[in-house]
Amino acid sequence: MARVGRLAGALLVETGGDFFLVGNTKEPCDWAANGFEAPPRIDATERPWIRLGQVANASVRGPHLVIELEGEALAGELARRMLIERNGSVSDRLWRLALGVDDEDDLPSGGLSARWLVEVPEPVWRVVRDAVLRCL
Repeated sequence: MARVGRLAGALLVETGGDFFLVGNTKEPCDWAANGFEAPPRIDATERPWIRLGQVANASVRGPHLVIELEGEALAGELARRMLIERNGSVSDRLWRLALGVDDEDDLPSGGLSARWLVEVPEPVWRVVRDAVLRCL
């Protein structure tokens, strides 16, 4: 089972002992304090996910999704479903949808099953995604 949380605004995926960063960071990150080597330049418009090297014990903290799909297949699927193509950033609106909370709700603690996120057919997800990302 993979765990997916947030790190500096990007998605942090823990799967089978490996960690992937999906999307661009939105804020500075102390990589070492989070247990990772500082990655080379991050540009998710060129490469939507990268594997992170560990320097210490690392884990997904805070609210997170639990998904059965693992490895690079999961990182790629999350990039297709959760990133804004024009800038490579994770959509906070889509993240909150995946967590099942509205904008005014507090984020849940612990893990939530999100098997559905990678099982929803792509055409259906595009409709949902377009509706969620539409400017209000």
